Amino acid sequence: MDDVKAIGVSIRRARRAAGITQGTLADLIGTSARTIHAIETGTGNPSLLTVVAAANAVGLRLGTIDG
Repeated sequence: MDDVKAIGVSIRRARRAAGITQGTLADLIGTSARTIHAIETGTGNPSLLTVVAAANAVGLRLGTIDG
């Protein structure tokens, strides 16, 4: 599984565990349910800021990059 899909799967799991819908998550971060669907399925091209906002809203922190 590539990184984009893995992030989406993690966000979906955390969202479901929190008991919220894609629409509710979208409302929380100011985007559309369609964008949340794109993040969770690894499709489309949502911005990095939107992905990070979705992750944070469901209690996830994306890992740091060591360079």
